[in-house]
Amino acid sequence: MQWFVAKVVYQVICGKGDHAAQFDEQLRLISAENKTEAWRKANSIGQQEQYAFKNQKQELVEWRFINVPELVNLVELKDGMELYSRVEEPQDANTYMALQQMKATQLQEQKFLDINI
Repeated sequence: MQWFVAKVVYQVICGKGDHAAQFDEQLRLISAENKTEAWRKANSIGQQEQYAFKNQKQELVEWRFINVPELVNLVELKDGMELYSRVEEPQDANTYMALQQMKATQLQEQKFLDINI
């Protein structure tokens, strides 16, 4: 068996879709005999995990599977190896950096919570 990292992409649509386009890009670890099997497994995951629900405003929120646009074979697993990289070009660099700092702080706080439990 080989290990692959697959990017599974969903479009997030709220209500009638009158909002900025939103997509969820998920990186999934896939075990498969070859690249074709890995793509099929990732595609199946994408299709199976589409879902819809009503938000607090009773609007339908849909996660529609788009496709598996990237698939990388992990030939060798090493500590600290890069699994994925993407260059972001946000409208507002300060907002982007603040969001990343906030997420990192939340992650660190969660780490300490897990230790104290």
